Amino acid sequence: MASKGHQFPPQHQPTQPGIEYIMVPRPQFSTSEYKPSNKLVNKVALVTGGDSGIGRSVCYCFALEGATVAFTYVKGQEDRDAADTLQILRECRTAEGKQPVAMAVAADLGFDKECKRVVEEVVAAFGRVDILVNGAAEQYTGTVEEIDEKRLERVFRTNIFSQFFMVRHALKHMKEGSAIINTTSVTAYKGHLQLLDYAATKGAIVSFTRALALQLASKGIRVNGVAPGPIWTPLIPASFDNEDIESFGSDVLMKRAGQPIEVAPSYVFLACNHCSSYFTGQILHPNGGTIVNG
Repeated sequence: MASKGHQFPPQHQPTQPGIEYIMVPRPQFSTSEYKPSNKLVNKVALVTGGDSGIGRSVCYCFALEGATVAFTYVKGQEDRDAADTLQILRECRTAEGKQPVAMAVAADLGFDKECKRVVEEVVAAFGRVDILVNGAAEQYTGTVEEIDEKRLERVFRTNIFSQFFMVRHALKHMKEGSAIINTTSVTAYKGHLQLLDYAATKGAIVSFTRALALQLASKGIRVNGVAPGPIWTPLIPASFDNEDIESFGSDVLMKRAGQPIEVAPSYVFLACNHCSSYFTGQILHPNGGTIVNG
């Protein structure tokens, strides 16, 4: 895993979404210590924002566990990352040595019609959705005075509107025993000086997760979330300046940033019925030791 202290060299990406293949060092999506055990055999998983960062690692672990995996990416910006992830997934081998099936779907998830199309393409290919992971997000730094209406709408569309849209369309194809996993953040609980609008969306996701769990319990569909702390993903160099990059993650109890592979097993746990059958409306906190309440 990552070393302690100032672990990252200065770097910045001028646009979002961030790009993984140009990051130094590259985020760790895998580890030889992860041992699959067929937790998701015969499941169809749809992961938004699965081309890079935490999403790539989730797709990878799901595939190792035997799931068929579809993921979304932003066309024209994340094409190479998406192609790299597809190659990674197609080279996976499950615990039984089988090669999982994978597909990538380009979309701007901030709009309902795009989310509907994504779900329809996945269902046309695989017949259903058993696991929905809402992971797509964007973030920008700035003060409340600097956040104009256009930016506020964009961040909310990507981060929380998309989760509503994806759920409403995927539900038509989800049966009892299915799972929905929403990605929130430690910023929903402790705030962030530089990420005001992002933190607001992540707080909304916590409430959305809890309320949706209440709505879907009678259908036998579990709804949970994951709230990562500082994780080395493309969002980071696309959001912060060089000084923040160099010290990224050093303020948590473990004194380092986490890697995507340190977060992905939380999603595997929540997706697997025999691991988390008594979990719904809950949030897991892979955050390096930050104590959260609420």
